Amino acid sequence: MTDFGSTLEEPVATTPGKPRRRRLDFTRGGGRAYLMLIPSGIFLLAFFAWPMIQAILLAVRDDNGFTLRHIEQMVGDRNFVPAVRNTVLLIVLVVPIQFMLALAMALLVSAKLRGTQFLLYVFAVPIAVSDLAAGIVWYAIFDGSGFLNSFLASVGAIAAGERILWLSASNEWLLLGTVIVAEVWRATSIVFVILVAGLQSIPDDYDEAAQIFGAGYWDRLLRIKLPLLKPSIQVALILRTILAFQVFAVVIALTGGVTRVLSYEAFVWYRRLQNEAVAGSYAALILVASMIVAWIYLRTIRTQEGEQ
Repeated sequence: MTDFGSTLEEPVATTPGKPRRRRLDFTRGGGRAYLMLIPSGIFLLAFFAWPMIQAILLAVRDDNGFTLRHIEQMVGDRNFVPAVRNTVLLIVLVVPIQFMLALAMALLVSAKLRGTQFLLYVFAVPIAVSDLAAGIVWYAIFDGSGFLNSFLASVGAIAAGERILWLSASNEWLLLGTVIVAEVWRATSIVFVILVAGLQSIPDDYDEAAQIFGAGYWDRLLRIKLPLLKPSIQVALILRTILAFQVFAVVIALTGGVTRVLSYEAFVWYRRLQNEAVAGSYAALILVASMIVAWIYLRTIRTQEGEQ
């Protein structure tokens, strides 16, 4: 007779209510996978971690050792408050608009209607356009003799020969509005691509089962798709907010530096004023602010893995 008892493994006792933690196995195939991460790790250390450490050291050190003089000089700069204000306004206004537009676009593409494949390519076009090129395109639109004024004159919205000075340095808020419009067009595609990928990873079985039980479209969206889309939403918001802190080329192309933002101030202090320490202080401020916002997103938009 076969001894079935000898082929059975003794069950491993686990604490009720606590998921078992998976151990990393370097002896089989796991080790190879981690070795393949080494090139990416070297790249991140060389081009992200090391410059980040250098920026922080520039901000808090001088020839005599530790100092806060550079940070005080940054905070005392007359352009510091406008730069912080404009950067925060760009994030507060641009990121929610981009997220809502990208979500609507992603849901439209994921509906699998006729022509949605074409829309996928159309919506993704701006992702291939560089920041500076996008700024130049929108400068041609908003210029006094640009496409927007020509269109408004052609439909009779303004008199022939009349010009609306969208990019006038005397109207700071209108100038900021042009930057917001350009940024929404330029970077919504980044959020869109991430959300489309997240929606396509959700099995259709969930949606079909909900329809069988009589759930409407909005119930399925709010109770099924959006909760399962949390990891993608988390990544999209973190990435887009961090990039919004670094907005630079579009501001230069449209405003010539009249609209002050944090990244532009770092450029001015490093390139024009030849002060690496204050420029490092601005860079460190952008870094710290980005990390704080990323932590807030991670805490507020909890994924299923994060809740365990």
